[in-house]
Parts: sequence; C-alpha cells; structure tokens
Amino acid sequence: MSATEQRLRTLVDEHLDVGRDVNFDAKLADAGVSSVDTVAFLKVITQEFNVAIPPEDYAQLQTMSDLVGYLDSRA
Repeated sequence: MSATEQRLRTLVDEHLDVGRDVNFDAKLADAGVSSVDTVAFLKVITQEFNVAIPPEDYAQLQTMSDLVGYLDSRA
C-alpha cells in the first residue's frame, strides 16, 4: 500500500461514515457517500495533500485508486 493510499484510508475513516473499508477499485459513486459529504471530503483532500483538484479533473476520477494516481502525479 502506498503512502498516499494509506493517508486516504485514514482520511476516509476520519471524515466519512461508510461503515466499512473502502474498496479503492470500486466506483466512487458506489461508496454510498452523499454528494454533500463528497464535496466536504474533497476539501479535506485538497488541504491534506496541498493540491487543487479542478471539478473537470475530479469528474474524471472514477475510483479511489484513480484519486491516488492523480495525487501521486502532482506530488
């Protein structure tokens, strides 16, 4: 597990109430998180990783693994 994936898992545990481990290969929409919580979580991610994720980029991220790759590519 990469450092980015571990940090994201910790943030999910701290900020989202999904009630289970998040499958990083499943579609983000299938995680059962409301759109309001998703927007709030995106703000947490941008602060934690000190990176801006434009809406058009975020819309292209289908899985948490995609998000890990995106964040790693901007580190």
